[in-house]
Amino acid sequence: MPSKRSAGLLLCRPMAGSLEYLLVHPGGPFFASKDAGAWTIPKGLIEPHEDPLATARREFVEETGFALPAGPFVPLGFVDQKGGKRVLAWAAIGDADPAALRSNSFTIEWPPKSGLRRSFPEVDRAQWFDLATARTKILGAQIPLLERARSLLVSQ
Repeated sequence: MPSKRSAGLLLCRPMAGSLEYLLVHPGGPFFASKDAGAWTIPKGLIEPHEDPLATARREFVEETGFALPAGPFVPLGFVDQKGGKRVLAWAAIGDADPAALRSNSFTIEWPPKSGLRRSFPEVDRAQWFDLATARTKILGAQIPLLERARSLLVSQ
């Protein structure tokens, strides 16, 4: 099993007979100029002995500032990312205004070896995407989560 495990929540909303997916763009200098293949679901590391769904719910609120959807939270299973991280995910139907995004932040030395510490939002943007666009925006390893959410939520 991968050494790092994260859990996340994929918020979906019905739109014109289909679904749209809320994805977030990582903040900070490393992703500032990246778009296609850089977006993700709101997610974070699972603390020791923490319930993965509790992690997904917590990280969704911390990274977006949005209220949690009422549920149900539909398990999407997991995907393994290139860096060795396993991401467990759930989907839920809900809505949120990307303009209201309020993310927590992290601090790093920036520029490197400058001795200066700067704070950056964990997430700098959120946006709704249709399935075709979401497939081009999301990290490649997370594409199956979009497909699973579509099939599970449509069948409910």
